[in-house]
This record gives sequence, C-alpha cells and structure tokens, in this order.
Amino acid sequence: MEDLTKSEEKIMQIFWKLKKGFVKEVIELLPAPKPPYNTISSIVRILEKKGFLDYKAYGRTHEYFPIVSKFAYRKSVFSNLMKNYFDGSYENVVSYMVEDEEMSEKELKEMQEIINKKS
Repeated sequence: MEDLTKSEEKIMQIFWKLKKGFVKEVIELLPAPKPPYNTISSIVRILEKKGFLDYKAYGRTHEYFPIVSKFAYRKSVFSNLMKNYFDGSYENVVSYMVEDEEMSEKELKEMQEIINKKS
C-alpha cells in the first residue's frame, strides 16, 4: 500500500468519517481558510489513482467513497513504522512507549491487562 502525504491523509480522514461524499462536502469539513476547490479535487483524484478512493458518477459530478479502510491503512502505516524505526521489534515499541513517552501508571496497568488477555 502506498504511503499518503499529510494532505492526502487529512482528506482520507474526512472520507473515513463521511463514508462517501462530494468534493464540496470535504471542503466544508476543512478548517478555515478553506482551500480552493481545484486543490482538493486534485488530491481526491490522486487518492483515486493510488487506489484509496473510488467514485460513483452522476453526470459530471462524482461521489467518492473509500475503498481502503482506516484499519487497513493504520495497519500498513504501523507495520512500516515498526520495520523502519523499531527494527520490527514489538519489544522496542513497548520500551519506547514506556520509557520515552512517560506513560502514566494507569496506562501501564491498562497495557499490562491487554497483554495478560492475549496470553
């Protein structure tokens, strides 16, 4: 799965929320100042070419919808993050989270409970 730019990811987040929508609807959900229609339309077409979106045509208007789930994209991004930054080691990820992110006692207990459930 291809990586997305920050702009592409921002647009995909909106489509994952909407489930389907037109470019104008996406623009309405973006913060001010609103980007030009053509800018968002171009990003949407790129997302379609990358295989993240498909559309249903109504004349010259297109209603877009995600064909890659947020879960599938998250899994791909996390897999790349693990491989490229943590040497593919879950131990390195957990160690980073515990040591460098200064997890709270509550968060540590919750993580331990999750691990215990998997065992």
